[in-house]
Amino acid sequence: MRLVAGTPAGSVYDTYARLVAQFLPKYIPGNPNIIVQNMPGVASMVAANYIYGVTKPDGLTIGSIQPALYFDQLVGRKEVQFDWQKFTWLGNTTVSHHLLYMRADTPYKTIEDIRKASVPPKCGAEGTASSAYYLPKLLEETIGAKFTVVTGYNSGTDVDLAVERGEVQCRAFTIAAFFAREPFGTWRKKGFVRVIIQTGKKRDSKLPEVPTLPELMDQYKTSDPARRLASVILAANEIGRPIIATPGIPADRVQILRDAFVKAVNDPELLADAKKKRLEFDPVSGEDLQTLASEIVTQPPDVIERMKKLLGT
Repeated sequence: MRLVAGTPAGSVYDTYARLVAQFLPKYIPGNPNIIVQNMPGVASMVAANYIYGVTKPDGLTIGSIQPALYFDQLVGRKEVQFDWQKFTWLGNTTVSHHLLYMRADTPYKTIEDIRKASVPPKCGAEGTASSAYYLPKLLEETIGAKFTVVTGYNSGTDVDLAVERGEVQCRAFTIAAFFAREPFGTWRKKGFVRVIIQTGKKRDSKLPEVPTLPELMDQYKTSDPARRLASVILAANEIGRPIIATPGIPADRVQILRDAFVKAVNDPELLADAKKKRLEFDPVSGEDLQTLASEIVTQPPDVIERMKKLLGT
């Protein structure tokens, strides 16, 4: 078997995918080897298009992609060669809430500073389906905090390097990644960055002083249409770090893969390894993801128009 990872080797998405690939064969008849092939590009759209349109529907190729690619389908981007709801959804290793960090030596100490700024801070991003792009744009739509988003970076690591060089000042991505790897541990110790906002409905225990987007939407009396847009955008958090497969796989093979996924992500050995790597596991079943995938691509025209504005299409 093969797992196509839509992110660069060494990224947190890739680490989750490789951990699943290590334990999944234990619960599949015949205990096949799983080879991981990295296929990064355009916030994992390259991998998604490949899994959807090129691989055979035999269950022998699975994939790890970023969770917000449905944005590009909803707004009709020509690069999209997949139908989100038709992927075979095997499961999700964890729900992924997000944060936005800012260099501490900037004048932007709070969201209110950003709302009042005459020059918006610059955030770096890979593509429009990455949270590094859509979260700053969503903050502008919902609470009036403006950012300039610089796209075209190959990976989140490249954005972090750009922050260190002073090319950009901020980045949005998952809370899990911020606490799982370098350079963020060192940055926190040195006070190099501060976290400005988080997206969960309640504050993460690791970020007790950082306001949530729902709190700020209440504070700034965000309109109902903007709140509906936020709900569609933040559904990506529930999709988290998904494992998918090609459409059209026979039902019995889909069930084998979904059952194996559930057993793998609850394997005590995997969980012990994840703890050492500081990776959190909060899995969601393939059946639940399949339902969510169908729901989020069925949106009324007004929401789609607001998404188009947000994503600059």
